[in-house]
Amino acid sequence: MAEQLSHLSQVLDLAESVLGNVRPEQAGLPTPCRSWDVRTLAAHMVNGTHQFTSAATGGRPDFGAPAPDIGDDWAGAFRSGASGLRSAWQSAGDLDEEIELSIGRVRKSFVLTQQVAEFAVHSWDLAAATGQRPRFPDGAYEAALSWARTEMRPEFRGDEAEGKAFGHEIPAPPGAPAQDRLAAFFGRRPGS
Repeated sequence: MAEQLSHLSQVLDLAESVLGNVRPEQAGLPTPCRSWDVRTLAAHMVNGTHQFTSAATGGRPDFGAPAPDIGDDWAGAFRSGASGLRSAWQSAGDLDEEIELSIGRVRKSFVLTQQVAEFAVHSWDLAAATGQRPRFPDGAYEAALSWARTEMRPEFRGDEAEGKAFGHEIPAPPGAPAQDRLAAFFGRRPGS
């Protein structure tokens, strides 16, 4: 549990840092998340902290609901949500315990590592869209990639027009770092 919580904390810190370094004039830039611009991705990331807090406490997240307005202090909004998410996981108890989500019954550890993957990928997306080169935490990215390779269902992949959340895997360049391999696995094109 300590390692998974450490990975979550690392990607939450990374996401906050990347959000804090977005310049106002970059809000309308496109992102690797196909139809999302930087502002929409930032709102999704902030909303994710609240939705994932619900999942961590046994609730049912609703990602279909519109993301709330996050104002101009994206890093502050994210920090506030991330604080609640960290607290929820620190109080979550046994990670082998199962909880019910819209995808069925899963262990809490599944949910926690899925959240690591989500914030890891979107931090990469936001950094790529805004030309940032942060220090990516290798261990957290390796854990996210390991989880994704085991748990990513083929039915989640495809074109956005088909309502799919993730693109098809793209081969990562030889010797690519963990963050680029994870991005490629989720259908992003590192280095383009």
